[in-house]
Amino acid sequence: MKDTTWSENAASGSGRRLSRRRAMELVGLLGITAWSTPGCAAAAGAPSHLDTRVVAPPPKNVLGANFNGAKDWSDFGQLRDVSATWLRGFFPVPDADRGVVADQPVVRTVLSAAQQGYGTVLSLKFPYSEQPIPVPGSAAMSTALNRLDKVLPAVMGKVDILVVGNEPFIECRPEDRNTPQLNAFYEVIARRVIAFRDQHGGASDKTKLYMGALNRLNDPAWRTAATDRWMSFTRATAALDGVDIHPHVAAVEEVQAFLDYVVPRLRAGQNFLALEFSLVHHWRAHLSDPVSGAFAAKYGIPATTRVWEVIADAIRRPFTQQKWTDFLAMSPWFADRRQFLRNAVQRFRATGRLAVATYGVSQDAAMVANFGPESTPWLLNSMFCPYTVQPGPGGLPGRNTAWTTSFRDLQ
Repeated sequence: MKDTTWSENAASGSGRRLSRRRAMELVGLLGITAWSTPGCAAAAGAPSHLDTRVVAPPPKNVLGANFNGAKDWSDFGQLRDVSATWLRGFFPVPDADRGVVADQPVVRTVLSAAQQGYGTVLSLKFPYSEQPIPVPGSAAMSTALNRLDKVLPAVMGKVDILVVGNEPFIECRPEDRNTPQLNAFYEVIARRVIAFRDQHGGASDKTKLYMGALNRLNDPAWRTAATDRWMSFTRATAALDGVDIHPHVAAVEEVQAFLDYVVPRLRAGQNFLALEFSLVHHWRAHLSDPVSGAFAAKYGIPATTRVWEVIADAIRRPFTQQKWTDFLAMSPWFADRRQFLRNAVQRFRATGRLAVATYGVSQDAAMVANFGPESTPWLLNSMFCPYTVQPGPGGLPGRNTAWTTSFRDLQ
């Protein structure tokens, strides 16, 4: 049976799209909101006169798009192309000192999405990898709270989900990772967020609150007293709707360890988010493999060329859509995992407790900087590939057809 994961027209990037006429017919029949076809936007991220407001589904078993903290991303044409209705980004809270929060790129993009009707998620990032976690009552804690107080008025009541912490157990010093100080800091932050929502009420009640992401739960060393306390606090705090997980793994089976840890620790009515997930550790393990013989022969490169060298070449001189699709489809380490997005989301949904999962929408500059054999190949997770693939028709970037097809099918 034909594998539809690779069935998009790689040369044109057209995929399986409704004609504009048929889409409008469906609007009339069903009374739903329609989007323009991706090529109709006057410019990337700018709605054309044919665009109408997006109607996002409620946060139950949703698969949305994630642009992380990319300050230069705002291409809503990409979201329309894959039928996305939810968008997630993260904001480093220290950036609140740099000016009006609502005017800063990541927040501005999330708020713009909300105004267009997209469901929105914003994670609040507290980076302490080079300094101690602030102790409640200290000057450093006051600084963190003052910054938070600048952020909350800009986003509370405007975004659908606000997440306290991005990746707390990674965005700290290793010696702080399994300490009561880490829990105490984030519990103070969470109570401040809850109090702000309670004090303002009304429109602010729109925003649901979650605790930030647990990482690497597939490794027993990362299931600690601190993660247990994280879940206990989440469960015991009535204002919290659940917790986020980030299963970046080497195999889809490892996702189950996250679910087995988190789901039983939620109280009735709570759910989880999966705002980041990928096979990045699997990709990294194969960067020094020789490129596939079939690809080397088709494109006239030495059979000794390594995978990372092919990627670096694509970064220097972006491939055609056909060449990038061939590179991935002819590489067993990728082709054998081409159903990962579909399989991971099915596992999330099977729990009955998924609120929103989001998947990487686009490559960004940080992913391709100084790419080499030891790089973390985040760029292989992205649906759109502006840094490794030549632009397609209609102004959209080239794409990873495995991910765009699966994403659209999962809507």
